[in-house]
Amino acid sequence: MTRYQYYLAPMEGITNATFRRTYHAHFKSMDKYFTPFLCPHTKRDLTTKEKKEILPENNEGMYVVPQILTNQAEGFLETAGKLEQYGYREINLNLGCPSKTVITKGRGSGFLAFPAELREFLDKIFSKTNLKVSIKTRIGRDDTLLWEELLSIYSEFPLEELIIHPRIQKEFYKGTPHIEAYEAAYRIKNCPICYNGDMFCKEEIENFWKRFPNTDAMMLGRGILRAPCLYEKLFESEEMDASVWKQKVRSFHDALLDAYIEEMSGDRNVLFKMKELWFYLWESFDGSKQLIKKLKKSGSVSEYLRVVEEIFMQD
Repeated sequence: MTRYQYYLAPMEGITNATFRRTYHAHFKSMDKYFTPFLCPHTKRDLTTKEKKEILPENNEGMYVVPQILTNQAEGFLETAGKLEQYGYREINLNLGCPSKTVITKGRGSGFLAFPAELREFLDKIFSKTNLKVSIKTRIGRDDTLLWEELLSIYSEFPLEELIIHPRIQKEFYKGTPHIEAYEAAYRIKNCPICYNGDMFCKEEIENFWKRFPNTDAMMLGRGILRAPCLYEKLFESEEMDASVWKQKVRSFHDALLDAYIEEMSGDRNVLFKMKELWFYLWESFDGSKQLIKKLKKSGSVSEYLRVVEEIFMQD
């Protein structure tokens, strides 16, 4: 397979620094790791929580790209300046988040409904920052009618790359991605482009590259959470036994659990993080729905681990 670039998607609450660090230690390293979004604020420095995400010592050996969520150029530039002080040279603008609490403020994919304001915003940030800026975008808020105009706006600026999730806001992650909308961007390709959306197995990924060979990169999110081995499987010379992959996932799971136990107080907080992962991970385990129900009800780490052992012991 041609050596394309692969990125880990920013997923709020899940792909934090602890997750990224643990994933990086157990699987083949991705080319870029994007942080869940940072929201600009008036504090002189980043908060303790934000620093935890972006401190170089928490992201050793990884190429990390911080993501910013805002529709205010001044806030974007202030946050970019703070990140630059920590050594970052590339940042990402979030125009894709579909959360209702985000779009009602005209941020994330909500910003896509205001192309004139978006153009003005981009003009301000590109005229005042020396950092590389990429954009992660959906193809519209309410429909795809503005997609052509949005692509025209993006083409006016020196984007580091354009990451496209071909859904509109109100679809969230349901239905089928609008591949024809991605194809429209692929045809004009004014900058490096990256595809994001519904890649859950090796066959789907290989078929995508056959159809769009001039795509520069692919961002994997839910596909990695469902099957943490997915990216690594793309490079296996011969198919590895399923039991080997299962053991790799178990080792990753246990290390992530240990990391959360070390940094969090109380079983409740630890279990919240792990159960959030299992919302996706359980789909890799056939016939485990009853066990997943038991896992969700577990109230202590010891009880949780007993259920996890049952899940991994399944054939």
